[in-house]
Amino acid sequence: MLGMLGHTFVSLIDNIMVGQLGSAELAAVSLGNSFIFIAMSLGIGFSTAITPLIAEADSEKNFKKGKSSFKHGLFLCTVLSLALFVLILLAKPLMYLMKQPEEVVILAMPYLDLVAFSLIPLIIFQGFKQFSDGLSLTKYPMYATILANVVNVVLNYILIFGKFGFPQMGIVGAAIGTLASRVIMLLFLWYILKNKKKSKAYVTNIRLFVLNNSMIKKILNLGFPSAMQMFFEVAIFTAAIWLSGLLGKNPQAANQIALNLSSMTFMVAMGLSVAAMVRVGNQKGLRDFVELRRIAFSIFLLGLGLAFIFAVLFLIFHNMLPKIYVDLNDVSNFSDNTEVVSIAATLLIASAIFQLSDSAQVIILGALRGLQDVKIPTLITFVAYWLIGFPISFFLGKEEAYGSFGIWLGLLVGLTSAAILLYIRFNYLTKRLISQEENNI
Repeated sequence: MLGMLGHTFVSLIDNIMVGQLGSAELAAVSLGNSFIFIAMSLGIGFSTAITPLIAEADSEKNFKKGKSSFKHGLFLCTVLSLALFVLILLAKPLMYLMKQPEEVVILAMPYLDLVAFSLIPLIIFQGFKQFSDGLSLTKYPMYATILANVVNVVLNYILIFGKFGFPQMGIVGAAIGTLASRVIMLLFLWYILKNKKKSKAYVTNIRLFVLNNSMIKKILNLGFPSAMQMFFEVAIFTAAIWLSGLLGKNPQAANQIALNLSSMTFMVAMGLSVAAMVRVGNQKGLRDFVELRRIAFSIFLLGLGLAFIFAVLFLIFHNMLPKIYVDLNDVSNFSDNTEVVSIAATLLIASAIFQLSDSAQVIILGALRGLQDVKIPTLITFVAYWLIGFPISFFLGKEEAYGSFGIWLGLLVGLTSAAILLYIRFNYLTKRLISQEENNI
C-alpha cells in the first residue's frame, strides 16, 4: 500500500505546492497530468502481467520460468515507456482543440514535456516493482518510493519557489522534481534487488534482447487486457478533468483537488489489489482453489473495511481538506480560491460515497489477474465506465444540470457497476475451479 501511495504522494506534493501559485497553475498541472494519467494507466496496467507469472513460478520453485517472465516483461515495459513518451508529445496539440482555458493550456505545455519524459524511468521502475511484488518482496519498492518523495519535496521547494539561489521556475520546477525523483527511484530499487539473495540472480546477467516469441505472446496476452482495464478506469477520470475544464478553470482546479485526494485512498486499495494478485497467483500455482477463495475474500473484506473508514473521513473533513491545496490568504486570488474550495468540498461527498465500490472493483480485479483471467474483466470495465458511467457524467455534468457534482455522479455509478459485475465474475470462476478440482479427485 505504501509503495502504491508513493506514486500519488509525488502528485500530492506537486498539487499542494503549485496550488500556492494560483488556481490557473493548479488547473494547468491538472490538464497536463490528465495526459500523463492515461499513459501511466497503460504502463502500470501492462506491468501487472509480470506479478502473477512471478508469483506462480515462485510457488512452483521454477527459477528459469520466473527469470524468463521478468526479462520479457522488463523488455516490453521499456519499449512501452518509449512509445508512450512519443505519443504524449504527438498528442500535445490536442490541448488547443479541447476548449480548455487558454491561460491554463499555455502553462501546461512546458510542464507536460518534462513529466512525459519521466514516464520512461517510471514504467521501467514498474517492471522491477511488479517483479519484486511477485516474489513477495514488497518493502523494497516502498523504500524506493519513499526516497523518491523526499527528493521530490526538496526539489519542488527549491525550484518552484526559487530558494537557495535557484531561479523561481513555477510548475516547470515541479516537473523537474518529478523527473529527478523517478530516475532516482528506479536506480535505487535496482541497486537493492541486485544485492538481495532472493532477487539477485533474476536482475543480473539479463540478456534483454535474447527473446522468446511464446513468452512475449504470453505477457502481451496478459498485459494488454490488464492495461486496457486500468486505461478504461483512468480515462473516465481523465474525461472528468476535461469536462470540468469546459466549466472553467475553478471547477477544473476543484476537480483536481478531489481527484488527488481520491487517488490517495485508491492507492491503498491498489496495494491490496497487488496482495490479492500475488496470493491468488501463489494458490493457483499450488492448485489449492478453496484456500485461494478464502484468501481472496479475506482481502476483499479488509479493503471494504478500510474504504468505509476513508468514506467517513471524507464526509467529516470534506470542507477542510481542500483548503490544504490553496492559499486563502492570497488577496488577489481570494474569490477564485474560495470557489475552488467550495466545489471541491461538494465533490468529496460524492467521493466518500464511491469509496466502497472503488476499493472493491480494484481488489477484485487484482484477484482475477492472479487467476490470469483478464479478457472478460476488460470487457466488464469498458461497459461499466464507458457505456454506463460516462454518459451519466456527460449529461449531468453540464452547467445547466449539476455541473461538477453531476460529473462525479457518473463516476459513482460506473465504479459501482464495475464492482458488482467483477464480483459476479470472480465468484463464478472460483466456484467452477473448485468443482473441477473435486471432480478430478
